[in-house]
Amino acid sequence: MAPALDYDCAGTGIRSRMKSSFRAFLLTCVCAASIAAPADAATVAHIEAAAAEDLVPAQVAIGGRATTAPDIAGWAWQWPGLYFETAFAGREAVFDVGPGATILHVHVDGRTAATLVKPAPGLYRLSGLGNGPHILRIQAATENQAGPNRFGGIFLPAGSQALPPPLRARRIEFVGDSHTVGYGNLSARRECSADEVWATTDNTRAYGPLLAARYGADYRVNAISGRGIVRNYGGLAADTLPLAYPWLLFDHSVRDNGDRDWQPHVVVIALGTNDFSTPLAPGERWKTREALHADYERGYVAFVQSLRQRYPDARFAIWATGAPGDEVREASSHVVDALRRAGETRVDFVPVEGLAMDGCDWHPSQADHRRIAGVLAGYLDRLQPWP
Repeated sequence: MAPALDYDCAGTGIRSRMKSSFRAFLLTCVCAASIAAPADAATVAHIEAAAAEDLVPAQVAIGGRATTAPDIAGWAWQWPGLYFETAFAGREAVFDVGPGATILHVHVDGRTAATLVKPAPGLYRLSGLGNGPHILRIQAATENQAGPNRFGGIFLPAGSQALPPPLRARRIEFVGDSHTVGYGNLSARRECSADEVWATTDNTRAYGPLLAARYGADYRVNAISGRGIVRNYGGLAADTLPLAYPWLLFDHSVRDNGDRDWQPHVVVIALGTNDFSTPLAPGERWKTREALHADYERGYVAFVQSLRQRYPDARFAIWATGAPGDEVREASSHVVDALRRAGETRVDFVPVEGLAMDGCDWHPSQADHRRIAGVLAGYLDRLQPWP
């Protein structure tokens, strides 16, 4: 089961962002509904468009980076970790799934109501709820390198009333590669086919969303498996993560011009495994390992400095796995040292040791992701108090 989502009913997170006492009262009602009207009996079913009449749009909050789609109503997304969230009062809601191979978790009041694997495009009805306030989150689990997925929105039938989506005071951004994606993290073995990797990759159970849930934080995941700072896995000819980062879609069709409403308090970065995990091949631009290390350090420093311009108030945490002396760990630590020499004062290196790497293709398993989240939580707990 996916971890229960923390809506901070005590008021330490959302309540501080509420614009009025009415919203604070509404939050109390929604949180109480999680106890009085649980989602255990909720069902999700594909329905024909003719069966959904007189629908009105719900207010939808988006976690992650998405773009409006010119050819359909709704949004397109390609970065992992997307979630669409709303609040409503009533027994039912309807949501519109567009084309694209994905796995969607449907959460109601912090509990999993359904998991849709490669759902057919169209309308889906969520029903069987108690007649009260609810928080609905539709969360993507998979990676989407092959192309964007679409989501058409959340709608309410007669008898359900739109409420403002939850507002959270805390925000974390995660930047990385397959470790951050959650590549094969549900697998019980290391040897996996391509289909098994797809089926056992669940970003909602990777360290980023686990850490965000611990703090009741909204989050974004900007990660692509196989990508590095200056070199991709095996020298793959594709955008490195810093080159892909400025784009909402990987084909460079939609540039991200910045979201003024998204200013994370912490940016957690883990990059370097793909730069160093395979030997240099003939024809690559680095003639020696030392040249690759120097280029990696320059590229990483420049990338973090570009993020600093985008997020002037954020704290940066750069983490890497491996024991002391590990190539990626040492290179990442040197990057933090170089950033500090360049005048960056709000950056820290966080080493993570003791990972079994027994997910698909020697990637972090579920236990490993919990361990990573725990180490990062220990780091965050040592910082100044959250907002």
